[in-house]
Amino acid sequence: MFKQSFVISEHASSDPLSHPKTTSWIPTTDCCSWHGIQCDELTGHVIAVDLRSSQLYGSLDANSSLFSLVHIQYLDLSDNDFNHSRIPSRICEFSQLRYLNLAQYSENTFFGEVPPQVSHLRNLLILDLRSYRLRVIPPNPINKLQLKKSTLRSLIQNATSLEALGLDFVTISSSIPDMLTNLTSLRKLSLFQCELYGEFQIEKFFKLKMLNVLGLSGNKLSLLPGISSSNETLPPIQQLGLRSCNLHGEISSWIMNLTNLSYLDLEDNNLQGQIPHSFFRLVNLKTLSLGSNSFQGQIELDMFLKLRRLIRLDLSFNKLTLLNKKGSYSNVTMPPLEFLYLSSCNISGEFPSWIMNLTSSLSLLVLEDNNLRGEIPHSLFTLENLEALSLEYNLLEGQLDLEMFLKLKMLTDLGLSYNKLSLLTEKDSTNVTLPPLQDLSLASCNLVEFPPFIRELDQLESLNVENNDLKTIPSWMWRKKNLLVLFASGNSLTGRISPLMCNLKSLVVLEFAYNNLSGVIPSCLGSFSQSLQALMLQGNKLVGHIPQAYAPGSNLMMIDFSNNTLKGKLPRALVNCKRLEFLDVSHNGINDSFPYWLSTLPELKVVLLRSNEFHGAIMCPSRCTFPKLHIIDLSHNEFSGNLAPEIFKNLKSMTASKISQLQYENNTVSFSDHRYDDIFYSFTMSNKGVVMDYQELQQDFYSLLAIDLSSNKLVGEIPNVLGDLNRLLLLNLSNNMLSGNVPLSFGKLSNLEALDLSCNDLSGQIPPQ
Repeated sequence: MFKQSFVISEHASSDPLSHPKTTSWIPTTDCCSWHGIQCDELTGHVIAVDLRSSQLYGSLDANSSLFSLVHIQYLDLSDNDFNHSRIPSRICEFSQLRYLNLAQYSENTFFGEVPPQVSHLRNLLILDLRSYRLRVIPPNPINKLQLKKSTLRSLIQNATSLEALGLDFVTISSSIPDMLTNLTSLRKLSLFQCELYGEFQIEKFFKLKMLNVLGLSGNKLSLLPGISSSNETLPPIQQLGLRSCNLHGEISSWIMNLTNLSYLDLEDNNLQGQIPHSFFRLVNLKTLSLGSNSFQGQIELDMFLKLRRLIRLDLSFNKLTLLNKKGSYSNVTMPPLEFLYLSSCNISGEFPSWIMNLTSSLSLLVLEDNNLRGEIPHSLFTLENLEALSLEYNLLEGQLDLEMFLKLKMLTDLGLSYNKLSLLTEKDSTNVTLPPLQDLSLASCNLVEFPPFIRELDQLESLNVENNDLKTIPSWMWRKKNLLVLFASGNSLTGRISPLMCNLKSLVVLEFAYNNLSGVIPSCLGSFSQSLQALMLQGNKLVGHIPQAYAPGSNLMMIDFSNNTLKGKLPRALVNCKRLEFLDVSHNGINDSFPYWLSTLPELKVVLLRSNEFHGAIMCPSRCTFPKLHIIDLSHNEFSGNLAPEIFKNLKSMTASKISQLQYENNTVSFSDHRYDDIFYSFTMSNKGVVMDYQELQQDFYSLLAIDLSSNKLVGEIPNVLGDLNRLLLLNLSNNMLSGNVPLSFGKLSNLEALDLSCNDLSGQIPPQ
């Protein structure tokens, strides 16, 4: 039985309205009466199975009784959890199938190659194999399904009546097949992040005269300019997605002629020039995303109010100057804006007054990183439907009663960090109905104590109180079971870290850096949470040993205990942290030998042991692979002996032939099902004789490859194999007792920016290479 091969799990479906349809499937009743089943009235054959969002968990295998329904025309298994099973090749036995939907909206989607037999379904009108909802994309998503180009070609050749084809997050790895333009009935084509590449003339799609949805976002395409003739009849495209498609130059004029457009996403390209005024003729636009480009010039903010149907507007991260026109908008008909993203748009002056007129619609307002001045107007608190508000990184000033924001009863996200505000806090909020705040960012807000109302925020997931003057953490903080992220660096926290912190089993990120914390690190801190991904305690006065216990299955990616007074040995249990990328214990008193055993960590990229009491030879008793190591700093220790060539031979990431091989898989920490926060790596290294701070590095971090072994007691010759590390940018072997010649192989270090061999016993000539 199909039903018996699955269990019901409410986590198997993402739709909040999902329900287990198969509970109505009772064998003693007519199957045509079962929920999700439709039969032909004349023959009694099952012709439709609709089990979307049915909370099914399990595998769909080739022996399933589902394949006995040979008359089926409609099959929808979307939004269930098929536990990484493969799509059975027997799918081709549904020869009458017209609608097939296997789309999944979680990571536990179907896996592997889409069977070539799917191309035998000649009657298909709708095929949907998408993964993930576009509004909920995890960082660095990994495509689980693959579709061979040959299978896609066969599908296009056979299913000539296709009206909708959805392949988001299905790896195709080819250029866009020209044959797609033969599907003359095609209305919807969605190929988001399919690893498509190569040049493509977008006007080829304009042969599809019924096309109203075209999505090519997230591919490495070079879209060539389209429309050779102004008289070209354009299809009735309503939704156009070209995000991250290597677009450059000015916006193509043909876009302005798509008068039916309601959705336009051109985000994250290299589009330049001014935003043309002809944009405002697209009167049907509901979504306009132009963020993360290079648009420039001045444009009045209220020009966008001409788009009377506009619901979502994103102009963030361009080179624009949005003019904040003063005046009354009381008689202006406002568009029903719900989402407004205006980060880094050079908006100056007072708060844009027209925003206050969006009282009935606005749910998200992001004005980060502008030049807004003056006080936050009290009329802001009339935006009663506001769910997310970010005013961070502006010049807003004045004293502000933080409890004013509690009037926004729908508010889940609030960001006020890095302004010139002084936030006032009341002592008692117990009688106030609080909004369902989940994300609260109050960094650099002149706080001297934790606002008391935070105690009552039962749904709080993320709290940022960095760079204030907080001196203690209240005990009620350790009772916040839903807390995922806590940033409290750069305060005046004193005393010990409470062991009660280990009650926060859901914690993902913990940062207490640069305070005055003392005492020992609680022993439970390394293993109290399987969720913990980033642990940052650098720049305090902590003493004693590093926590020794790290459970198998640990998700720790980043550990920074640098600049304390820790002693003892590095805990060998760190080998259980298989996701660990970054380890910094520099500037402590750790007394240990070279930790060769860290080489078993498959994701380890940065090891910083600077200024400790490590000693002995830099070697390992067996092969040390360090498969992804980019940066290693062993300077200012007591390492001695010869440099073993074997260590360097296995630093494969430093000899990568392609930049793509160096890129970091994941330095973005996920902290809930649908929201993410960036964790930036920061550290110090000696570069060109100067100790340099590398602060808040992220995506470009992969290109920094460095070895620093300076200020030790190393002897003997420099191994020739160091010259094979052709991606090195920084090599420092100074202040040792190395002898012999400078290796000729150093001539191969073509990317090297800094080489320091000073204060050794080297002899001979400097190689001309």
